[in-house]
Amino acid sequence: MILITGATGNVGREVVKLLLAEGRKVVAVSRNPAPAMMPLEARLFNGDPSRPATLATAFKGIDAVLLAPRALAGSAREIVTLAVSKGVRRAVVLSAVTVQYGGGYRRFADEFREVEEAVRESGLEWTLLRSADYASNAMAWAEQIRAGDIVRGAYGDAATSTIHERDVAAVAARSLLDATHAGHTYVLTGPQSLMQREKVQSIGRAIGRNLTWQEIPPDQVRQSMLARGLPEDIPDRMLGYLAEYVQQPGPSSDTLECILQRPALTFNEWAVEHAAAFGGQPQL
Repeated sequence: MILITGATGNVGREVVKLLLAEGRKVVAVSRNPAPAMMPLEARLFNGDPSRPATLATAFKGIDAVLLAPRALAGSAREIVTLAVSKGVRRAVVLSAVTVQYGGGYRRFADEFREVEEAVRESGLEWTLLRSADYASNAMAWAEQIRAGDIVRGAYGDAATSTIHERDVAAVAARSLLDATHAGHTYVLTGPQSLMQREKVQSIGRAIGRNLTWQEIPPDQVRQSMLARGLPEDIPDRMLGYLAEYVQQPGPSSDTLECILQRPALTFNEWAVEHAAAFGGQPQL
């Protein structure tokens, strides 16, 4: 049986689906479990990974666990110790390329590094997945695109090899099921380095509109995001990361293709799949 933290996140939901398709039993941890958010075959567990005591009974019968650092919120060592005490054998960590390559505010990379270190020192079999920025981050533009043809943002020339969240989930599922991935640290990126403004153009093609990028100061972007009710760490994470990649593109890797034995999904494919969110026709 496999336990998934961050089970309602973009990657966690996909991992749950993939594991169930393999016939595995899955425990999906959520602070606010809602049956409609998970396949019926998954066992929902009401718990908060940032408060390890709430997961005291969650690890019974669990063989492997997927750890999402942002869901743990500083409780990595307590969670890992609890998992080991309950007989868990394997852990897979959803980490970030910033641990290895830098970029953005150091405190965010340190959050991922803390979870990595806790797992490596635990005695568990471990696999670390250091991913580039997720394609789903582009959802931050959805409101603007539904309202008009101009996307206002900062660091339009910042280039990253954005990764489709389903690809991250596919590697995570493989790593949870196959012990040959134990002891490996994987850098996972998409197949193409694209600037922010190029991603906006890709979304435009997916929805049949000519979208343009308008550069505005980073602080204006930050204030706009805060005004929409987003926590302060969201614009700090995004803007700090992008600022690093204006002069030099972020890292790229073919590791994902080697593991999955297929091409990585492109940002264009992601944009077509999510066209409805930007005001386009839903894909059937």
